[in-house]
Amino acid sequence: MTRVLHVITGLGLGGAEHQLVQLARYLPVQCEVAVLTGPPLLAGELRAIGVPVHDLNMAHNRDLTVLPRLVALIRRGRYDAVHTHLYRACLYGRVAARLAGVRRIIATEHSLGENHMEGRSTTWPVRITYRACERLGTATIAVSPTVERRLRDWGVPARKLVTIPNGLDPAVFAFSPEAREQVRGEFGLGPGDFVVGTVGRLVPTKQVDVLIEAIAALPGARLLIVGDGPDASHLQATASASPASGRVVFAGAREDIGACLSAMDVFASPSAQETFGLSVLEALANGLPTLYTTCPALDDLAGCPAPGDPPIQRVPGTAAAYTTALAALGDRPVSPRSCAAAARAYAVDGLVTRLVALYQGGQSGLMTTCEEAHP
Repeated sequence: MTRVLHVITGLGLGGAEHQLVQLARYLPVQCEVAVLTGPPLLAGELRAIGVPVHDLNMAHNRDLTVLPRLVALIRRGRYDAVHTHLYRACLYGRVAARLAGVRRIIATEHSLGENHMEGRSTTWPVRITYRACERLGTATIAVSPTVERRLRDWGVPARKLVTIPNGLDPAVFAFSPEAREQVRGEFGLGPGDFVVGTVGRLVPTKQVDVLIEAIAALPGARLLIVGDGPDASHLQATASASPASGRVVFAGAREDIGACLSAMDVFASPSAQETFGLSVLEALANGLPTLYTTCPALDDLAGCPAPGDPPIQRVPGTAAAYTTALAALGDRPVSPRSCAAAARAYAVDGLVTRLVALYQGGQSGLMTTCEEAHP
């Protein structure tokens, strides 16, 4: 069986990290994971499905002592391919894999925005460093055609690029009346409350403050914020000083995203920059009416929304625009909810064969439409 080592910067509760866990569940190859730094919060979930996790205890961004440890791990494992995820892991992982003599070195670019990568500005030193290490790899995966275009603009050769979107298991995010009741009870949300929700890492580019301001103009509406990050304290202070004080709930980082989505009545994502927009697709898998500002995953599909889908609306990233759009959705019934075609188009079981082809020396990509995913 093909043996693959995934190298990732950390195993916190972020989108790329969850995506790796999901891939490990479905990939018909023997996977192991090397994590460079940080508390490996998802390590237990990986080990529970039989995936070994190697914690390399990298002390800081420039801790070069991690490199010989990673090279030694790769040599011992005799892997057929090394697959890196996130900026720091892509830099160190590509170098280590090349030094260890691995023939197939693959990287997934999860978080490349117009002018940022994983929260850091894409300054010329960042670009030069990225391009220098990219030359050591055999293929770079873009999670959307939008990201592929950005990588081409950076000078990554088209022959080394392949578009393989993020995937999700729609069943994991399906609407559950029981979960709705449980999560609402946990956070003091009444059964009749109109709950607007959002999910994601709390950083400025997500523009969660837009939703706090929008909720302040909608008396009676509640806001459920699921996620954590460096902007959390600022957003909590903003909510406390807002007329919406008392109507904003910070749930923190959660693993039960499907249950949290079930507690919502509308999903809102005013994010200014995204490389894919996985949280929007998760909301659509739950059947939620969804408002978004940026979502390349939807932009790259034709025919969205499909007949029978919940409302899907692009909204300018301002509080006034979200207030208007949310007010228009306030009278919608909770159920029935069914998975939107856009979410089915990115079902993970249809994507893993393309990854396996890369591990075994081929290339594969995906473009589809909402109509193709709609029965």
